[in-house]
Amino acid sequence: MADFYAVLDVPRDASDDDIKQSYRRLAMQWHPDRNGGSKDSEEKFKTITEAYDALRDPQKRAAYDRYGEAGLRGSSQANYQHVDLSDALNIFMRDFGGFGDLFGGNAAGRRSGPRAGADIKLPLALTLAEVAMGVEKTVVLKVLEACDKCEGSGAEPGTKPQTCATCGGAGEVRRAQRSFFGQFVSVAPCPTCAGEGVVVSAPCKKCRGEGRARAERTLKIAVPAGVATGQYMTMRGSGNIGPRGGTRGDVLVVFEVEDDERFDRDGEDLFCEALVTYPQLVFGADIRVPGVLSDLSLRVPTGTQSGAVFHLRGRGLPRVNATGVGDLHVKVQLWTPQALQAEEEELIKQLSSLQGQAPPQREKSIWSRMKEALGA
Repeated sequence: MADFYAVLDVPRDASDDDIKQSYRRLAMQWHPDRNGGSKDSEEKFKTITEAYDALRDPQKRAAYDRYGEAGLRGSSQANYQHVDLSDALNIFMRDFGGFGDLFGGNAAGRRSGPRAGADIKLPLALTLAEVAMGVEKTVVLKVLEACDKCEGSGAEPGTKPQTCATCGGAGEVRRAQRSFFGQFVSVAPCPTCAGEGVVVSAPCKKCRGEGRARAERTLKIAVPAGVATGQYMTMRGSGNIGPRGGTRGDVLVVFEVEDDERFDRDGEDLFCEALVTYPQLVFGADIRVPGVLSDLSLRVPTGTQSGAVFHLRGRGLPRVNATGVGDLHVKVQLWTPQALQAEEEELIKQLSSLQGQAPPQREKSIWSRMKEALGA
């Protein structure tokens, strides 16, 4: 399996801009149209595009950094597939405007068409319990929907948009210039129709020619278990509709997990503290410790030192889009009472006179003694 960072020739801590610039440079070098359609350049182009598509997405990049390609596949082994040439070309054109615009090549017949609608960023608050189980949330969004009067065309009923006379419906204009090095062709959006290929001579009075109006939309969001603050999921085609028949934008659901004062979180692992009494440490005890969904039982062995950490396997949070569950790490701490009854105070004084001073340091473990004996 190839290292995506090595493929793009960037360090693992590269910024998003560094990744994008490196991909653009390599894509221009290995694009099949610049290499006579050779099979080697096609394979190279697919490889670097696959790496770029994974690392440009913060959620995919985090999964790849933690688990490699297996993190992109997810638990179902069906969420991630290698890109084919068609996918690679679409990704390239989506982010960089197409081969013709970059290299001055021929893109005749390509019409810009209506503009896509804007994306919507949606912060979504979650509790730790919802993160542990996964949850479906229903939200109501303010979005731009197609105008019901003109049915999204932007033209007053009884009329219709006309093909732009300036660009002939192509949505772009070309200008050829000659220089010492030869002929260069520049391509730009048509100034008359703004790249849409049509013009509206009689705008709809309700939407003023936009072809869309404000509305509410109910959206169901299936949140996977194990997500963390700052991660997000993209709901394709659920955002604002574009003007005059443009495609819908996306909804970017950004997760905001509420702090739980009982725990500290590190990925899928949770950390907490449990207060115990001196007799419980000396004689051992079964105590209750906090769990995400309910309290858990923990056996404190006889002679446990304050500060000891116990690991409850599989009692943490699920790994997002992967198999397995993290652990719960419980640190037991001696509880010191702030006030004592007379009888308690007398008993503690007697214990103090019997025990004397604590040893200067803990007794070395058998493994430490073996290391010293072996000179390790």
